[in-house]
Amino acid sequence: SAFSSRGCFHRSNVNDIFESTSPSTSSHSRLSSSTTVKMSSSTTTKPKPRREEDRVTYAGIAPKGWDATIPRQSQESTEPLLDPPVPVPDPYGWMRDDERTNPEILEHLALENAYTEGVTSHLKPLQEELYGEFLGSIQETDYTVPRPRGEYWYYTRTFEGKSYSQYCRAPKTADGTYAVEWDGTKDAPILAGEEAYLDVNVLAVGKSYCSVTSVKPSPCHKYVAFSVDYKGDETYTPHIKNMETGEVVALKDATKTGDGDSLLETNGSFIWGKDVSTIFYLTKDPNDRPYRLYQRSNWQDDIPIDTLLKEELDDLYYANGYKSQDGKYLFFETASIETSEVWFLKLHDEEDNDTDNAQSKMQCIAPRRNKVLYEAEHRHNQWWIWTNVGSTPNMQLMSSPPQADCATLWKPILNADDKPIFDGSLEKSIDAVTVFNTYVAIEGRQGGIPRVWIYHPESRKMDRVEFAEKAHDVGLAANYGFDVETVAVTYDSLVTPPQTMELALSSPNDGERVVLKAKSVPGYQKELYACDRRHVLSRDGTTQIPISLVYRKDAMEKVQSGEQVPVHLYGYGSYGMCCESDYSVTRLPLLDRGIIYVIAHIRGGGEMGRQWYEEPNGAKFLCKKNTFFDFVDVAEHLVQKGTTTPQLLSCEGRSAGGLLIGAAINQSPELFRVAILGVPFVDVVSTMIDGSIPLTTGEWVEWGNPNEQKYHQYMMEYSPMNNVQNGKTYPSCWLTGGLHDPRVAFWEPAKFAAMLRNACPDGEGDGDSSNPICLKIDMSAGHFSASDRYKYLKELSCDYAFLLDQLGLVD
Repeated sequence: SAFSSRGCFHRSNVNDIFESTSPSTSSHSRLSSSTTVKMSSSTTTKPKPRREEDRVTYAGIAPKGWDATIPRQSQESTEPLLDPPVPVPDPYGWMRDDERTNPEILEHLALENAYTEGVTSHLKPLQEELYGEFLGSIQETDYTVPRPRGEYWYYTRTFEGKSYSQYCRAPKTADGTYAVEWDGTKDAPILAGEEAYLDVNVLAVGKSYCSVTSVKPSPCHKYVAFSVDYKGDETYTPHIKNMETGEVVALKDATKTGDGDSLLETNGSFIWGKDVSTIFYLTKDPNDRPYRLYQRSNWQDDIPIDTLLKEELDDLYYANGYKSQDGKYLFFETASIETSEVWFLKLHDEEDNDTDNAQSKMQCIAPRRNKVLYEAEHRHNQWWIWTNVGSTPNMQLMSSPPQADCATLWKPILNADDKPIFDGSLEKSIDAVTVFNTYVAIEGRQGGIPRVWIYHPESRKMDRVEFAEKAHDVGLAANYGFDVETVAVTYDSLVTPPQTMELALSSPNDGERVVLKAKSVPGYQKELYACDRRHVLSRDGTTQIPISLVYRKDAMEKVQSGEQVPVHLYGYGSYGMCCESDYSVTRLPLLDRGIIYVIAHIRGGGEMGRQWYEEPNGAKFLCKKNTFFDFVDVAEHLVQKGTTTPQLLSCEGRSAGGLLIGAAINQSPELFRVAILGVPFVDVVSTMIDGSIPLTTGEWVEWGNPNEQKYHQYMMEYSPMNNVQNGKTYPSCWLTGGLHDPRVAFWEPAKFAAMLRNACPDGEGDGDSSNPICLKIDMSAGHFSASDRYKYLKELSCDYAFLLDQLGLVD
């Protein structure tokens, strides 16, 4: 989907960080890389920021002095606004600084970091111990699975002591196969003829942050495109490198005439045209929303000329661009959380090479219709459409002729019994469709578990790819070709490290499964661990909440003998995104210290299909509280069943998952001993009131709009910032943020930390406090934490050292 969100519900998977590039998406920051922040030495005196008791934010109609260009509600909304506007208390609102340059605010963040440093200074040995354990479970010198692309095998490499990936390729042999005969050393090639064509470590020299995305070889394989963000604000500059000469060109902004050195700023996307002469990219509006698709036909010229192909002016919609798997079409997808629209441009026309004919103009597959979502691909003169048209609970799979305005021609894809293979019912859901010459691969969910199906259009036979473990995570790996007979999938589970295997499309279950690469986890003994899938009855008396547990067997034996053990409860529950039962090496230090790790697959996610997310029984709009109720119900279940106690129970969530944790500890502060809130979206009402804050307008169709009468009071009842209970004893809290974060601004965790301390002054004293509230702001990162893989692990070791200390698991 094109829609961008306060997503990133998991920490960046350390397997990905140690094998490829850092995570990325899109947005904009305003702090110059040369900004100097005065740092304070560590202290155990907690910061006491000033409160402005009379400071408020107004919800409803625009208050006096409001900038008329900033919307108060969406263009489509017919809901009445609050009139007169209603004041919302915002005593720490002064901490907002869009420019990230206010000296008072930067000094306050430095004091917060110094306090956190002081309170946790005794944990330095444990932090080093955890960091060593993380590194000990990771093969630092490693490579990713080589995947075919044209006449080459493409892959990445990492090296011990190097923070970033190196991109490599090797020429294919005559038979189109490869054999890895690597001896494990950094100097030895993975494949014969290996060529390192892009080294991110070189790009990162002298940079505190470096995120690379959209690394794409040109169709002729002479050039490679890549986009770089050096701030963590998710604003990228595209570059093109000549792989023969080594010359690198940073693309210029053609709209800024007279400024020859102004670099192009994009959301990170980059698409090659049908050949090397043409490229496509997307730019963002002032609120960091991808909205314009450009074509550049002369990128090698000193003065490039761009053509605006399409733009999305509605603030609710986020744009995305991609090329069809067969390379024949360019798609421009624009989508809100509820509605989407796809435009197409024909790149290859076998009958007419005139690029100025009618086929070169963008056309719409089907104009947007309220609450109708659809996505599109092209295969053998047909659109393949997956859509919820007709208000089906999940997506249907359909097809039509490849033409504009074809919604009335959409027909369901059928099996051999003339029944739709995906009818949009509750039974199974679709997440993605990848088309090949003779087969189609569908990714989705069934029974709450990720699934992959292989469909043969000619015979209309469909097979679900099966695995031995009941609970697992599976999805397609990188598959660049169209005319292929095999497909690569990635597979893992809570106790099985990731592996990439190749399946025959004609016999995905009966044919040979070739394991191309299994993730090496030094020292890991799988037989010591186990996992379960269980269900917890929610407070509504009907909803069964799935939970996944992973643990050392000896820890569960203690539970079975009547002993309570530490439990760490993780959740997310927003945007229909799923928390998978996947493998993580960074969980091992927790498991090895006797902690049972539990993932709550709560409503608001998509684990059980879109109905798990949508109204009336999911967790969106006026049923959003179900997310928080489900999480607390799971926590109470773990206590009531004797698995743990409140003094041994911790919880964690990131981004919108931080909203979950904030709401849960407000609802039941006595239920948890410690809470980790990573880049938490906790100031829901004040943020969603203000359409000038990035992501806000697009998310009015996720949370609701507190300016409107329909949603205001309901959102006020769960917004963590507005529901901190005075005088209650809260769990110890560890809050993190990034100064350049465009998704959840740094001031949200900063304000929430201050609010918690003010409400519970006796629950947190100076020095060795029993319930400290710690805030840690990364002054050189954004939403996705550190881009440097070693720095990332050091940051994680700080988080987990705090967690273990507060649970009493430190010797």
